Amino acid sequence: MRHYRWILTAAALTSTCALAAAPAAPPAVQAPARNPSGIDLAGIDHSVKPGDDFDNFANGNWKKTAVIPADRSSTGIFLQVFQKAEQRTADLIRDTAKGNPAAGSNERKIADYYAAFMDEATIEKRGLTPLQPQLKQIDAIHNQADLARVLGGGLRADVDPVNATNFHTENLFGLFVSHGLVDANRNIPYLLQGGLGMPTRDYYLSDDKAMVGTRDKYQAYIAALLKQAGVADADAKAKSILALETKIAKAHADIVDSQDVHKANNPWPAASFSQKAPGLDWATYFKAAGLEQATVVNAWQPQAIQGLSALVASEPLQTWKDYLTFHALNESASLLPKAYADLSFGFYGQTLQGTPKQRDRWKRGVASTNVALGDAVGQIYVKKYFPASSKQEVEQMVKNILAAFDERVDHLDWMTPATRQKAKAKLAAIKVSVGYPDTWRDYGTLEIHADDALGNQQRAEKFEYQHQLAKLGQPVDRNEWWMTPQTVNAVNLPLQNALNFPAAILESPFFDPKVDAAANYGSIGAVIGHEISHSFDNLGAEFDAQGNLANWWTPEDLAHFKAAGQQLVKQFNAYEALPGLHINGQQTLGENIADLSGLTIAYAAYQKSLGGKPAAVVDGLTGDQRFFLAFAQSWREKVRDEAMRQRVIGNEHAPGRFRAQTVRNIDAWYDAFEPKPGQTLYLAPQDRVRIW
Repeated sequence: MRHYRWILTAAALTSTCALAAAPAAPPAVQAPARNPSGIDLAGIDHSVKPGDDFDNFANGNWKKTAVIPADRSSTGIFLQVFQKAEQRTADLIRDTAKGNPAAGSNERKIADYYAAFMDEATIEKRGLTPLQPQLKQIDAIHNQADLARVLGGGLRADVDPVNATNFHTENLFGLFVSHGLVDANRNIPYLLQGGLGMPTRDYYLSDDKAMVGTRDKYQAYIAALLKQAGVADADAKAKSILALETKIAKAHADIVDSQDVHKANNPWPAASFSQKAPGLDWATYFKAAGLEQATVVNAWQPQAIQGLSALVASEPLQTWKDYLTFHALNESASLLPKAYADLSFGFYGQTLQGTPKQRDRWKRGVASTNVALGDAVGQIYVKKYFPASSKQEVEQMVKNILAAFDERVDHLDWMTPATRQKAKAKLAAIKVSVGYPDTWRDYGTLEIHADDALGNQQRAEKFEYQHQLAKLGQPVDRNEWWMTPQTVNAVNLPLQNALNFPAAILESPFFDPKVDAAANYGSIGAVIGHEISHSFDNLGAEFDAQGNLANWWTPEDLAHFKAAGQQLVKQFNAYEALPGLHINGQQTLGENIADLSGLTIAYAAYQKSLGGKPAAVVDGLTGDQRFFLAFAQSWREKVRDEAMRQRVIGNEHAPGRFRAQTVRNIDAWYDAFEPKPGQTLYLAPQDRVRIW
């Protein structure tokens, strides 16, 4: 993906003036003791040879005692840092309400949104009433025009194929807004496939025993949710809904094809959709979606859009109405009475993720508030938790790593001068933002009520959608942020040629100004290098300095680059995550290139930071050993099998265990840990993958 890592899924009082406090629960993930080296020495398993399994060498002892929290599908460093940000955010929200903020202020909206989410008594009392307008719209569908109107009215900006590589939406289609792939001057709408309740097409089409069982449980869940809402003939309707979604899945492009930006470059005139993708009443659909003024709409997955449109016409109207009723309930379940939320967690949490316990409501409330009012919360967050000194130090590290990348490009023996010039120009044009955006989102027109949890969420989603629509036809804002400051993540934005490093990831153990430079460069330095490298991975390398889809490579350089990528594909294809379930090296190629290149560049920057002096031995470890251990310990994790299966099938990131083994391609790692021929990770020098 273009983002560095996304392992945590956002979840999404009895009076309007009170706010439930977020309890300071004991952390589920204990931070390891800090050493001068910045390395968790106790987590190392010295019984494992680094050359056989560097992940288990660096993290084996930690894994022996680490416990996945009951309300989580995995644990590791990312959860540790996330929990710090989560508790801080919860405290800020609680303190905001204490100040009795003025009506209409950001603080009032934050307080009221959270209070409504926590007001379970009102949610129980209102039952399905908040959802009735949507259910009545569905019930009033009598013809194809009505169906198109309801489908169009439900379109939301809930996909992002470039920045977040998010291809999933339960709506039949999803909207993404950015500039045209070959014209960076104006923003246009992109339409993407959707319509599935399960994560990917594989869950519907695979013959794998586990997948077949999951389909049975999904059908049972559909029926249970419909029965809870009092829908007649729920079992028969559940069967029909699953059959329809299976047809939708068959029409879908797979993940690898969806990632191919060349296959996605299909700017169709809006007026031609009825000819190019017959079945759906597109004029009515676009009008209901607020896209009637769009002259061009890019069809990201054209065959899938054609297939889904055809299904709108070919499948019975009643089946579509039942399908829409289920998805209305499903998407709102977390903010409906407890019986609905519990059913939803039973399938999405327990069945798909293997998570035994639902997260505490205050945690879900914090997550939902962050989604709805992210910038409003973020403004408060950075004032309290992100000092100017940290911003300056990280900005300097970014400059150092960019300089190391530039120098590295100068010395690539396989790259011709023509390509090198273009690569350096793109590198020089990257816009880097650290901590938080220069301008904040204005929530003035967003209505939030302290007694309307579901309505608040729906209005926030519509508000975000309108924000995206307002960008259509406008110049690209290269300063736009796509993450909030309190997000534990980072992102590369290929169409903006920009990077965002939110404040919340700039925390120990990723970044700690008190520890040795080797650990900081091996951890946050590799994160920074990863994001820079995304500008030159198999997707990023397709875009020029202005963010246009353009081939700036000579034929021989491009052939070398693609061949090296295929070496990495082969390497990752060999990794087995679960018995019989291997990593898809092509699906994860962009992330694997970014990991390898980012680690290479971070190491070069670390060496440069030493100023020609040898690194001291700290805690018995050389500087290079500390660097590589910090990298591997950043990827430590334990994952439930169900969640691992979902990740391998549907995610563009390899599991952390295999990302830690990236070191096997770096010459300096061999000098630092002396792996021997015959050991599992050992690669002869000519077999090590070298890209940037």
